[in-house]
Amino acid sequence: MTSNTAGAHAVDGLCESATALYATALREGRVARSDLVAAPCLVRRALVHPDPNDDRWMLPLPAPAALTRLLIPFAREVSDHLSDAAALLDTLLPFASLAPPPSDPTITVIHGNDRIMDSLREASRAARSEVLTAQPGGNRMVTNLRAGLENAQAVIEAGGRLRHLYQHPVRYSRRFAAYLDHLGPEHLEVRTMEQAIDRLIVFDRETAYLPAAPGTESALVIRHPALVRYLVHRRMGISVRTCRSHIARLTQTLGATSRTHLGALLIGSGIVEDEPGGL
Repeated sequence: MTSNTAGAHAVDGLCESATALYATALREGRVARSDLVAAPCLVRRALVHPDPNDDRWMLPLPAPAALTRLLIPFAREVSDHLSDAAALLDTLLPFASLAPPPSDPTITVIHGNDRIMDSLREASRAARSEVLTAQPGGNRMVTNLRAGLENAQAVIEAGGRLRHLYQHPVRYSRRFAAYLDHLGPEHLEVRTMEQAIDRLIVFDRETAYLPAAPGTESALVIRHPALVRYLVHRRMGISVRTCRSHIARLTQTLGATSRTHLGALLIGSGIVEDEPGGL
């Protein structure tokens, strides 16, 4: 019983016995000391104090006085916390305006050519339907053709197709011809155009890569659906029929007997520069 009584009064609130005794003490002006054995929390909270005239009795502390005395420690604690909070505000609030703007997860920047190539490789392996590219200039990845072939083959193995947009001089590039031979026409569509274009790669019409600055050392990765949709709806260049017409006209003008001969004549004429090295 002693253990159970002690456990019942281990909390800070008043138990039922203490509540009843305190009410009796307030009504009658005193409570027998012996009755407090069942309600030790009254003594612990100093809600009763000894009767100076009779040790057998305890006198109650009026409720308003008891409430004021018991709330003082809590009020001090709250005051201390408020002071700490005010100090933190005074210290850190001036720096709020210096915080960087929240990042947009739909537009990120990749720095460094190696990191860009790694990201493109991962995107190629994850692509499932279509990869669209626009490449400026006349040469197809002069220094990174092998990486381009690996990425393209990863897309094709996953069941996807590739659509490339280049400028006209790429038609006379032996490197690009080798690229086409490795992939085959059933998985690839290529178009060319006369005017200059910007570099762009779009995977599954969901993720787009484009230069973040001149050169190849930084790239924007865009996943915002509206922005990707806008980029995809660019003009995809001339048709295959028009391309063949251009080649036929050049063949006739230069007197070439085959496309290989035409390539040699173009290089010899200086229209197209020869490309050193292999894949």
